[in-house]
Amino acid sequence: MAERAYVYIRDQIVTVGIPPGTPVDEEKLMRELGVGRTPVREALKRLSVERLVTVYPRRGTFASEIQLDDELWLTEVRVPLEGLAADRAARRASTEQRRTLERLSEEITREIAGGADMLRLVLFDAEIHRAVYRAAHNPYLESTLTTYLNLGMRIWFHRLNHLPDLSPHVLDQREVIAAILERDGDLARRTAEDHLQGCSHSIRTNA
Repeated sequence: MAERAYVYIRDQIVTVGIPPGTPVDEEKLMRELGVGRTPVREALKRLSVERLVTVYPRRGTFASEIQLDDELWLTEVRVPLEGLAADRAARRASTEQRRTLERLSEEITREIAGGADMLRLVLFDAEIHRAVYRAAHNPYLESTLTTYLNLGMRIWFHRLNHLPDLSPHVLDQREVIAAILERDGDLARRTAEDHLQGCSHSIRTNA
């Protein structure tokens, strides 16, 4: 129950269903999840460690505020780690994981040609990142990058109506996947880093 509560509340915060800076209504979450207070409290403790919620003594728990500087700081940390994950995925991905990445690469073109909206592009980009993290076969790296990805996605959802066209950046993911499938770790690292830096620049330019 605690894991289910964690995933539900995390997704509510990441997609700004619970807007930044607003209180987290534990009673409402308990009703929506059909659970008691303990699973919700345990989930909020995890989310506090992940910087998605902020606990104020005697005031309660709030969805963490979002500042534009957060995106820059996250990118500084994510760029080398995303590059490392792509490099390791190129060297370690299983046959099944390579098939999954190949399928995702083919879907990129279809999604964009089909006129996928901004929300779908954000979610699809995140799906590709998670597939690369898993293919890196390093649980510590995967856990760390997943936390940062959630924080980064939250900024994207917060700015969804002000974001530029993300299609070119999502298309960049085909180059990352191609390098992984070719087992070229160095190229995978460079393309993954370039992809993230390009996304970051677009967000800050249009802030």
